[in-house]
Amino acid sequence: MVEYLTILLNNVSNNPELKIFILAMFPITELRLAIPIGVSIWGLSWQSAFLFSIAGNLLISIPILFLLKPVSFFLQRWKVWRRFFKWLFARTRKRGYYIDNIKFLGLVLFVALPLPGTGAWTGCVASFVFGVNYKKSLIAIFLGLIISASIVTLLTMLSITLIK
Repeated sequence: MVEYLTILLNNVSNNPELKIFILAMFPITELRLAIPIGVSIWGLSWQSAFLFSIAGNLLISIPILFLLKPVSFFLQRWKVWRRFFKWLFARTRKRGYYIDNIKFLGLVLFVALPLPGTGAWTGCVASFVFGVNYKKSLIAIFLGLIISASIVTLLTMLSITLIK
């Protein structure tokens, strides 16, 4: 999957900053893969990979945060979508103990953990499910992205150093 995305992005542009920006927008890759790919495959400096991946991941979060509620309410008129959103929200509630109890800080920590199933996309869903307002959600997601990007960048640079 990641191979396919990198090939696709290589065909879209020769600009590595733009490729990282776009790669960070995808829900599967986000900045957890955009930073290592940017540094190790496309030759970006860690600073550029850090900044462009945060920018791409944050930019996609804005429409998701603002559109999730109206779109989910609209789509739930049909049974298949109602079932999907019921599953999605149940899964989010099950994993969102910290977000439900400590809202803002919980959302920051949830987005900050660079693990599968966490990140800005899932953080947007969690903020909607747990009723965190838009402004606080956006700030929490931004702070979480900075922490996550710092962790991923540090691990990327350590692994490159260890391989050499």
